[in-house]
Parts: sequence; C-alpha cells; structure tokens
Amino acid sequence: MSSLAVIGTGRVGGEVAFLAAALGLADELILCDAVKPLERAQVLDISHAAYDIVIETDPALLRDADVCIFTAGRPRTPDVKTRADLLTVNLPVIDDCCRALKGFGGVLITVTNPMDVNNYLFSRCLDLEPSRCVGFGGQLDSARFALRLAKEGIADGPAFILGEHGEHQVPVFSRLGTGVPVERREAVLASLRGASMEVIKGKGGTAFGPAAHIARLAGAVLDDRRDEVVPCSCIVDGEYGLSGLSIGLPARVGREGIVEIVEWDLDEWETAKLNEAAGFIKKLCRDA
Repeated sequence: MSSLAVIGTGRVGGEVAFLAAALGLADELILCDAVKPLERAQVLDISHAAYDIVIETDPALLRDADVCIFTAGRPRTPDVKTRADLLTVNLPVIDDCCRALKGFGGVLITVTNPMDVNNYLFSRCLDLEPSRCVGFGGQLDSARFALRLAKEGIADGPAFILGEHGEHQVPVFSRLGTGVPVERREAVLASLRGASMEVIKGKGGTAFGPAAHIARLAGAVLDDRRDEVVPCSCIVDGEYGLSGLSIGLPARVGREGIVEIVEWDLDEWETAKLNEAAGFIKKLCRDA
C-alpha cells in the first residue's frame, strides 16, 4: 500500500491532496495542517468526492509515508516581492515540520518558498539522504517558459528552466535547436520573473498550475518513472561544478527520489546564469 502525505492543506496543498485522490496516486492520503478546522474541512471535502482512498490526519503517520509533500508556511502574496523574501517568516515552519518528520525515510518534495533553500535545510535537519529531497518549481517555471516561447514565436520546446525557483531562474535556450541572441534571452527572462504575479494579484495566489505539476512529480516518484527527465531542485555534490546547495537541474526521479542528475552541455550564457543562481542560493543558505 502506497501512502502520500501533504503538510499544509491550504490553497496549493489542498488542491494537491484533491488531485492525489482523483488521480489515484496513492492508496492512503495523510493530511496535516496547523489550522485544524481547515484540515478537517479538506478531509471532508475530498471524502465527499467519493474516491477510493483512505484519508488520515494523525501526524505520527507522517514519518512512514512513501512521499511527503511540504507546502506549509506563508505563500507569496502581492506584497511579497520575491520568493526569497519568505525565508525568515517560513524558517519556524521548517523547524516545526522537522520535528514532526523525525525518522522519515521516504521522499520529501519541498514546495514552500524559498524552495531551494528549504529543500537543502530539510536534508540537513532530518539527516535525510540528499537524493530523497526533491525541490518543486522547475516544472512550473518550464511550463511558463514554453508558453512564452510560443508567444514569442521562438520555438515549441523542449522548454526547461534550471537554477533558482525565483529571480535567478535559468532558461535553457541552447536545447531549442534555434539560435536566440542574448538581448532576446534577457527579455524573455525578465518576463518569466513576473509570470506568476498576474495570477497572484488577480486571485490571491497560484493554485492549479503548481498543484498539477506537483501531482505529476509525486506520481513520477511513486510510479518509479525513471525514464523521464524533469527539472527539479537537487542537492548537488560536484554536478555542474556545484556543491553545498540545492538548485534546479535536469534529473530522473523514482521511488528513491533523485536517481540521476543529468548533466547537459550548457552554453556560456546559461553557465554564467547557473553560477549566479548558485551563488545567490548559497548566500540564502548562510543567512538561514
């Protein structure tokens, strides 16, 4: 029997829990939220959909889950300029969840921002194998990149975003099969940095896009889908010349988490941007 836990059942976490039930990703769903009336409401709402899934809320069950999705904490709102600005406010939530997850041996998918930093911190505080900490954000950023490429008439893909899930994201143009000058690259990158803000201002926060991609990522782990390359935040140990941080890279995922970090030949612009992103994330890690 497979089990999927979701810590934080608000806008994104609640949608992920619903999709997990609707898509049959696991046999058991474990929901946990600090706001118990919300937690209870989400359990009831999903139960009323009449899917064949067991729903539990006992925090003691978290450590035995096959996959745990961490979405708790303060989300990005119109008054939060960047995801990195959430570092201080969400650190106490990380500490609380580390205590709740003590002894966890499954795969942790980190969603809460700043995601790359939090993913790295979880590995340290839980003494969890780095490969079992998978940071979410690259799939969503890549989907937005694909839409921008189509709008610009540049190419149809494959569209991949590496680097930080934030201001220092790195669009990979070198794999598109067509040359894109630096000036146009920078213009596309600038548009991507604000891609989510229209949604946030219009409805208070993103939900459908993140939840759909999180569900796909969880499904890839639970189904041991190793043949697919997905952009996700990985804790590196020499890959791309980087170490001591978690950063968005192309990877294969399975039941053990990150089973392979795929090393691509990036061009000079992309390599410089990736190194800038790494430096920024490392500084945030030191601040934490």
